[in-house]
Amino acid sequence: MQNKAFVSIIFYVLLLLVSCDDKRFYEKNLSIKNEVWNVNDKPFFDVEVKDTIRLYNFYINLRNSSAYEYSNIYLFLNTYFPNGEQSRDTIECILADPRGYWLGKGTEIIEHQILFKRGVRFPMAGTYRFEFEQAMRKDNLEDVLDIGLRIEYVN
Repeated sequence: MQNKAFVSIIFYVLLLLVSCDDKRFYEKNLSIKNEVWNVNDKPFFDVEVKDTIRLYNFYINLRNSSAYEYSNIYLFLNTYFPNGEQSRDTIECILADPRGYWLGKGTEIIEHQILFKRGVRFPMAGTYRFEFEQAMRKDNLEDVLDIGLRIEYVN
């Protein structure tokens, strides 16, 4: 009987934790193969948008190992719109302070969530593709574990 009660409590706690993120519109993370991001690998995220009135904040989720040799990472973000148009942004993500201390959470694996667009409206409904490229002028960027996209509702 105690075992059933314990399992029920764990289930409700997990359900509560999952349902608490009422700001999240979209979030997905992809692993980088062998923790080496090749310049030709372009992880992408397809996002279905229906609401063109609301405002959204965009975040980059990035996980790197503590062995990552830079204090930043440059990314290209290619956005493909539902009507076939596209845009390209260059984004610098600062990962460590000037003393070399990581700005993200963790010690061996560092998790970053970096705001890169604030208060944006989608101009049209439909499916958007957001494609990331590493832009560090190095064909194989080592010690990058995951890249992700999070889009939140602005309250």
